[in-house]
Amino acid sequence: MNVNEMQAAAEAMLFACGEPVEIDRIAEILEIDVENAESLVLNIAAKYDESNSGIKIVKMDKKYQICTRKEYAEQVRDILDMKKNAPLSQAAFEVLAVVAYNQPITKAYIEQVRGVDCSGVISTLCQKGLIEEVGRLELPGRPLIYGTTAEFLKCFCINSLDDLPDIPELNEKPIEEQEAEVELEKMEAEIKETADSEE
Repeated sequence: MNVNEMQAAAEAMLFACGEPVEIDRIAEILEIDVENAESLVLNIAAKYDESNSGIKIVKMDKKYQICTRKEYAEQVRDILDMKKNAPLSQAAFEVLAVVAYNQPITKAYIEQVRGVDCSGVISTLCQKGLIEEVGRLELPGRPLIYGTTAEFLKCFCINSLDDLPDIPELNEKPIEEQEAEVELEKMEAEIKETADSEE
């Protein structure tokens, strides 16, 4: 990599981490010495300053971080509050209900119940602190399992999950059985697809 590419790579790393990064780590990844790595980061900082950018690079001991300028703190707070307080979509309520009544639960099982990809909705609910990763299943791929949080209880004004209203035909199968059923259905679909193509 040339100097411009290394500078761009350092900028990408700082942006992606979102937290202070040790200059030694940047140097190690770029396979350069610490002095050159620091020079790259300072060049990025100077570029931000010269262009009156809304972001800057700050140094904390031997670490660097990309952050917003304090002049725009009010606007940043406003936009973060707006995102945080945005109402839940119908899809989010559906996923939240599936998690609340079946936890701990995998993403695959949520998607089996709803019939659509739920990656974005799950990510949104995690960001809002309503659900969280609570572990992994001891199955191939070790899929993540999700559950609700204390914030969920607070938002819905309940003291515990026992206070959730009853729903008809609540699925109380163990999580391992749920996962096995999903895998079985996938295998059956693949076998059917293979048989159809051979015909």
